[in-house]
Amino acid sequence: MKTEPDRTGLPDELGVSARLDGGRPLPELTAAVNAVCEEVEDLRARTVVVLRFPPAPVRPREWPGDVSVRDVSRWERAVRRLERLDTVIIAVAEGTCGGPVLDLLLAADFRIGTPDLTLMLPVNDGHFWPGMSLYRLVHHIGLARARRIVLWGTDIPVAEATELGLVDQVSDDLTEAVHAAAVLRGRLSDEETRIRRRLLEEAASAEYDDALGAHLAACDRELRRLRTAQSPAAPRAEAAG
Repeated sequence: MKTEPDRTGLPDELGVSARLDGGRPLPELTAAVNAVCEEVEDLRARTVVVLRFPPAPVRPREWPGDVSVRDVSRWERAVRRLERLDTVIIAVAEGTCGGPVLDLLLAADFRIGTPDLTLMLPVNDGHFWPGMSLYRLVHHIGLARARRIVLWGTDIPVAEATELGLVDQVSDDLTEAVHAAAVLRGRLSDEETRIRRRLLEEAASAEYDDALGAHLAACDRELRRLRTAQSPAAPRAEAAG
């Protein structure tokens, strides 16, 4: 059983690129996502993760197939691990993508799609798969629009996906789009990215007074980081004077 994703380095050592086939069995996909996480966690330098989803061949849209709830739990933990990385995650989807792609798109920080992209939603016997993509949809696009997607379960073309905020950029030159995104967003890949991501997630449900403490702690951390970054310049400036 193949568990390793197809991984390559990005040009100019900008990050790690992994090709994930949404048609693979759920345990294989879980192992592939965990393998990406392990590689990134072992890196010391700032980097980005680029997840590429090839177009799906003609296959039934049902997902995740004949699996156990333990398999589903492992998958959800792997996706959560991915979105908690101290790195910017860029997702790239093309053609017709189904199965787990929605989960991974929603876990990414920046999403690129081709003009022919169609998101084939995970629907079984007319019912939307009740995984954590439901939770992420509500946080990303709001309850009303998420309800429409979940109850009607229709495929989402790229124009609608962009309007909903599920796709951030549409490009027919994926190589250039990925390179530009990696250069611009790779500078943000560190622990501070994870902290801000968490604050954004909590803002959707936390009361103001409850959120205030976490935001003040983050502000204090940022002020200390800025002072540390500026401190080496001070002695040099005094010496020059």
